[in-house]
Amino acid sequence: MKRVLIVDDSQFMRLSMKAMLERNGFEVVGEAQNGKIAVQKYQELCPELVTMDITMPEMDGLEALSAIRKLDPSCKILMISAVGQETNVRRAILEGAKNFIVKPYKEEKVIDILNKL
Repeated sequence: MKRVLIVDDSQFMRLSMKAMLERNGFEVVGEAQNGKIAVQKYQELCPELVTMDITMPEMDGLEALSAIRKLDPSCKILMISAVGQETNVRRAILEGAKNFIVKPYKEEKVIDILNKL
């Protein structure tokens, strides 16, 4: 069972993602509502996978991705955002994200990608 940290500023999206992941055999070990908390929780919880929103207060997902990669270059982060602009997708991949999904997403696609990471 893969351990996952969910990062999104929307409580509804975190709850929705958590239910979807648990339904598909993943263990949600933590949640964070911004990138700053995500970096702290990554260090505390050592998840195998992270789902990361981009647009968040205090520290956005791209900054958090970069900070987590400095701590753990082998981290597996899936960026999930309503902001699907090509520049954000390119930057996320260049920063080390393993994949990028645009909201709204299909459950099967998210699960398929996370299973492959």
